[in-house]
Amino acid sequence: MKKDRPSFIAINGPFGELQIDSSDKLSVKLAMLFEGCCLSKHPTEVASKYGFTKQRYYQILNDFNEGGSAAIADKKKGPKRNYIRTESIVNQILRHKFLDPDSSSEVIAQKITQVGTKISVRSVERTITEYGLQKKTPFVKSPQKAQSNRNTSK
Repeated sequence: MKKDRPSFIAINGPFGELQIDSSDKLSVKLAMLFEGCCLSKHPTEVASKYGFTKQRYYQILNDFNEGGSAAIADKKKGPKRNYIRTESIVNQILRHKFLDPDSSSEVIAQKITQVGTKISVRSVERTITEYGLQKKTPFVKSPQKAQSNRNTSK
């Protein structure tokens, strides 16, 4: 089996060549813009070389002109906030747990669902764990160890 080696993209200019690691997304976008703007190559040709469309090339160029390299860097993917466990729901979970510390996650989830907000048992468990409200089980010695401790103390 052959090892994965980083692939490089070469930018050729009048005084030499610069190789850029193709896994570095920001460098790839910058190289594409350098080739398109500074080496006066056609945007469609440059965009296809780097795996982009002509439209995406112009979007990246516009973003770069407005905000620099920070504007074309990849952003964090996924949700930006918690849609299920909002501050209000977390407060309700904590309130139910403090009012009845012995209540289970299932009971709390059921109470909140009855009020009109759908929430899973797992979400309630996550909240309880994050706030450190889960019960600590006391350490109990096994009967065999307790018996052996009594015998050795005599």
